[in-house]
Amino acid sequence: MKGKDSSGKAFEELVHTLDVTPVGIRLGSVRHELNVPDEVTVFYRTRRMQFRVVWTKKLKGTSEFQVGLQAVTQDREAWGMSFPDFQGQSAPQSAVSHVSGAV
Repeated sequence: MKGKDSSGKAFEELVHTLDVTPVGIRLGSVRHELNVPDEVTVFYRTRRMQFRVVWTKKLKGTSEFQVGLQAVTQDREAWGMSFPDFQGQSAPQSAVSHVSGAV
């Protein structure tokens, strides 16, 4: 993943994908603090995808964060997985938690 952290400093780091949906992802092992609604780029194999930060959570006793990201653009099979019921629509803003620390 790469982007700018909460201090505006550019970063690029290896993170872990914890959850994947057609409209977003949850990442772990993020070592840079991010702000809602910053955008980041996630690289997966040969793909480059844009996401918007919708929540962050600092893990107690560590320097790591988990972050929830909403896809800026939709790719039906971005992760090499089929989501047969996915219609290519982004989640409504009201369905996305903007509360820091939401899991």
